[in-house]
Formats: sequence, C-alpha cells, structure tokens
Amino acid sequence: MARDPRLAVESHAVRRAALCAAAALLAAPARAAPVSQVFLVQNSGWMEPFFSDPASQYKALVAEVVLAAARPGDALLLAAFNQSLPGAPSPRALLAETVARDTQRAHVTAALNGLDTAQKPGGAALADTDLGEAVGAAIGTALNHRAGLVWLFTNNKNSPNNDQATARRNRDFYQLIHQGADITKALAFPLRMPVKGARYSANGLMVYVFAIHAEGARELDALLRSGRLQKVITEAPARLKPLDQDTVTLAPTKVEDAPGVAFSMGADGMLRADVQADARAPTAKIHWRLVNAMYPYTIVSASLAARSVLAGEDRPIALGVERVSALAPGASLPLASLMQLPVARLPGKWSGAAIAAAGSAVVLLGSIEVRLGEQRLELSQGFRQRMAALFPGDPLPDIFTPPSQVQGSRALLPIEVRVHYGMAPLLALIGAGFALLGALAALAVGLTRGRTVLLTVEGELRTVSTRAGMRQPIFDQAGRRVAELHTTLFGHTLTDLREGAQVRLGR
Repeated sequence: MARDPRLAVESHAVRRAALCAAAALLAAPARAAPVSQVFLVQNSGWMEPFFSDPASQYKALVAEVVLAAARPGDALLLAAFNQSLPGAPSPRALLAETVARDTQRAHVTAALNGLDTAQKPGGAALADTDLGEAVGAAIGTALNHRAGLVWLFTNNKNSPNNDQATARRNRDFYQLIHQGADITKALAFPLRMPVKGARYSANGLMVYVFAIHAEGARELDALLRSGRLQKVITEAPARLKPLDQDTVTLAPTKVEDAPGVAFSMGADGMLRADVQADARAPTAKIHWRLVNAMYPYTIVSASLAARSVLAGEDRPIALGVERVSALAPGASLPLASLMQLPVARLPGKWSGAAIAAAGSAVVLLGSIEVRLGEQRLELSQGFRQRMAALFPGDPLPDIFTPPSQVQGSRALLPIEVRVHYGMAPLLALIGAGFALLGALAALAVGLTRGRTVLLTVEGELRTVSTRAGMRQPIFDQAGRRVAELHTTLFGHTLTDLREGAQVRLGR
C-alpha cells in the first residue's frame, strides 16, 4: 500500500486548495441524494501511449463513463494519479463539484484536456504508479470512509521501472479490495484499446469500480440496472467482490405434480407462483436452470442445498443434484427440486383476506435460498486468454485470484405467491347482505306502519288505530279499564282482562 494513506499536500497553493475543497465536498454529511463518486485517472509512465497516440480514446472513454455514472446532484471528484513523491503528490484533483446537468460535459472535458503523462520531479523520468495509494486516498480522504463509488482507469501496471516495491504494492492492492471493510462490491471491465506512443504501446486498459459500503453497492446496482453504463462499456463486468453472494441464479423451466399452480419468472428477477384457491397439492416438482453468475470464475466444485421461506414456513427443498462441478461462468445446470407449498397457511375462501381479494389475489412474499458449500473457484480459461491478449507479457493480476477464505456462498431468489380467489364467495356475501338489508327494511316498515283493529266492547263495535309494539288500554262505556291491546309484527292480543268484562277481538 501507499506510504501515506492520505492525499499528499501539493506544494503549489492553488493545487492544495483545490484538493482540500474536493475532500471537503465529498466528505460532507450524507444526504438523501445519490452517493458521491470519485474518478481516478492514471497518468503514469506506462500510460504514455494513451495520451500521445492521436487515435487514443482514453480521455473520451473517461469522460463518457463520468457522464453516464454521475447524476445531477452527485458530489463528483475527478483526479489524476500515479505515485506520490515529494513535490509531486498523487492523486491530484482535476475537478471537484456538485454535478449540474447543463455544465457537466463541458467541465469534465475541460478538466481532462490539460492532462498528460506525468514525470518524476527534477527530471525527465516518467512517474511510477501505486494503485493502492490512489484507491486508499479516495476512500479514506475524499470520501472519508463514507458511502460512494470509486472508479479507477488503469493499464494494470503498478510500476514502469518494475522496481522491488511492485510486488508489495500489488499485494496491498489485493488486500485493500478483498479484505478491506470499506469495499462492499468491486467490478472490473477489461477493455480493448490499442494505442502506440513514442515509448510504449498497449492493447487495452482496465476500468475498476469499487462500491463503498452497502449504500454504494445499491447505487452501483441501480446504475447497472439503468443501462446507462452499458451504452459506454459493452463488455460484461468481471466480478472481484463479493464472491459469496448472488453466485448463481435460478430460472424455472417446468412444473410437475402441482394442479392449480403455475410458476413464472418476472423481468425483475422475481419468481411468481400463481395458485388457485382450491389447489391443495402438498408439493411441486420444479425443474430449474442453475446458472453460474460469477463471471469470470468457474465453479470447480461445490455442494448444493436449498431452502424456502414462505408464509411463515421455513422448509428444506429436496434437490435432484447435491453437487455442482466444472460450471463455467454463464453456463447452466439442469436441476430438479421438490418444493413444499404452504397450502396449510393459505387463507380460506371465506376468510376476510380472500373476500377482500375476490377477483384478484392475496400476495405472499418469501424467498428461495441456494447455498454452495465447499466452494472452489478458478478463473475461466476464456478470461485468461482475454487478459493475455489485452495485456501481453504481463502476469495475471493477483486481484483476480479468489480469496482462500471464500469457501461458501449463497443466492437468494425472491418469490411471490399469488393466491387467486373467484367471485363466488364475494357474490354470496353480497347476496346475504342484500337479504339482510331487505329483512331490516321489512322490519322497519312493520314497526312504523299504522294498523286498525276491530274490537267488540260490551257489544259495541270499535275501530282502534295502533302499530307494532304499542300497548293500548281499553275502557268500557263507564270509563273503566277492562283490558289492554298488545300489537306485535305478527298480530294483536288482549291482555290484563278485567273479571267479567265483555271484550273480544273482531265483531
């Protein structure tokens, strides 16, 4: 690693002020806006042909990557780097600003236009390179160990003179990436760019991107999903880190022995199971394609195990294959599995959830986890050949050697179970509701409707007005109370009859 993990202080006051301003900008308190981004552009001796060849697309590539990656509102630092020496600090800030859409291209282009191959102080010797120093400074000083993205444009040569410190700096760079706690995700893009200068020639260069902390990894994933970067760099990224997560993908190809259940894979990577409400199959035999998603690594060997977590149930998935071997990046392996469906936990068709989802579906979220144990990885032959063609005569960087401690990995496949319920329960409930409303309406009418009753009191015919629920006293011609008329929804009765009174209903 670098002798000093901090950005060196330039002797020139203007450069020192610019670098301090850049560090202050990117070390500002975290915002809700997109994360900060640092772009490190190598300009050491071995980069001479990238600057001197009139056909070189080096600066144009850097500019387009910056424009694709940095969004308005991002805190941006563009810096040149080689190897820090007294009087020649590295990295050196070229541009530090909050990105504005209208000025971004002009500012980035102007900052790169004046960049050329760096020389050592006090002579014509070309500058050496320290990759670990540059990345460490970007993380520790520019970002102040906060979340962000660090981009590195390099030809992978750590010293033009091949001095004795080269191997040490390579090891430091390897450890910074694979063992450093700050870097959560790291990708590399080997690119073909043949250039020829007065001193050297080259076939290609490497673009690295390091995501700092989980927020930086999410920002990098969002950038890759957006497709903006792929419009500039069409090559597939080589994964450096992590090598223990999302190592394989699963895609269903066929489902057996599950009447009323259909599986599909969404464009968002979500596995969806559409289940009819009357489906009661306890298990489903699912055929998958297990794909190695760890480009550029071949899975030499690994054990396989899987589980499902769905509707509150954690169940093992029986796999038809228990080991995988010689699975090249991007290659697939047919895999059969027996998966238990959580039918006992599905809402019944008369449940509140089912009634509310009538005509649509009740959604249950879960995941399928695939674990690879005793994992052995090695670089694919295709990638080795590509690196040899882009960087002829150079040893393959140790950075691509899988860390020995990564002996297991896991991949999570989100699953969404949609239970479809018909309209019959809802229609039945609606019908019952209308019937109840009708009965209540009839009751209300019956309670409020006036009625007439014929009574005979001591031979005299009387007509009495009443309604349901009323109790009316009945008097004889002398004014004495002789009975009480009780009216209900179902008729009339005479109660509390006086002894000897001549009172009856009707004539």
